Amino acid sequence: MKIKGKLIIIGGAVDKGSFTETNLDKTAAKNLNFFEEGILKRILNESKHKELSRIEVITTASKIPKEIGHEYVKALSYLGANNVDVLNIERREQASDPEMLDKLRAADVVMFTGGDQLRLTSILGGTPFHDILLDKYTNEDFIYAGTSAGAAAASNNMIYQGSSSEALLKGEVKITSGLGLIDNVIIDTHFVQRGRIGRLFQAVVGNPKVLGVGLGEDTGLLIKNGTKMEAIGSGLVILVDGREVKDTNLTQVELGQPISISHLVTHVMSKYDTFDLDTYKMHIHSSQYV
Repeated sequence: MKIKGKLIIIGGAVDKGSFTETNLDKTAAKNLNFFEEGILKRILNESKHKELSRIEVITTASKIPKEIGHEYVKALSYLGANNVDVLNIERREQASDPEMLDKLRAADVVMFTGGDQLRLTSILGGTPFHDILLDKYTNEDFIYAGTSAGAAAASNNMIYQGSSSEALLKGEVKITSGLGLIDNVIIDTHFVQRGRIGRLFQAVVGNPKVLGVGLGEDTGLLIKNGTKMEAIGSGLVILVDGREVKDTNLTQVELGQPISISHLVTHVMSKYDTFDLDTYKMHIHSSQYV
């Protein structure tokens, strides 16, 4: 099935509501990374009406929704987008409210903030708001953008817990269902900075059909047609491909014991590199062999 919408997932820059920025001016590049002009500007450029697009910032994942929503409005305004509002859905019943649903129907872009991805899915999952979101993404010129928790929740499979240092001990990585905008991937965020490679290794070895996507901070993927991925931002995207795994002890060891994996393939993407989920082929934009 052809997907008409675009998915923009970003690795975030802060953890679960610790955002403290209060000033945003023409030195925007010096401000916190997920307000960095490059990625937000790309979201606007990819949207249906550019700076005139209707944007709804959804702060459900955050513990400080008013503060973080206000900062997004300021950042987007700085870039020339003034048709921006904040939807703070804190309870499941709000995700059935006709006013909320009408605002979502009218939106060209939704921007899901960081915070707790389990909070996001437990509040929105299976609601009319979720149904409309999926329908718009599938059938309209619409953008789902998410940073940190908003990115992690975008796929069918979602990591919601797991220590980086113990991630390759069996059972340490906790996975549940996400919002389901994209199949056969699992997304982790703040990836390089927090050393989360082991979390993706365990997630992928449990079902090697799933591609692991690790997003660095100030870094993301623009996904078109549900399959064409382009790296955006200043950092790295790590892909973990388990289809060629030759051996593992995953089912033989007890919970809490180390996992062994043989022949796990990884790719490292930077800005403008592309990866095709249909063919699993990567193209390096500035290849030394071209």
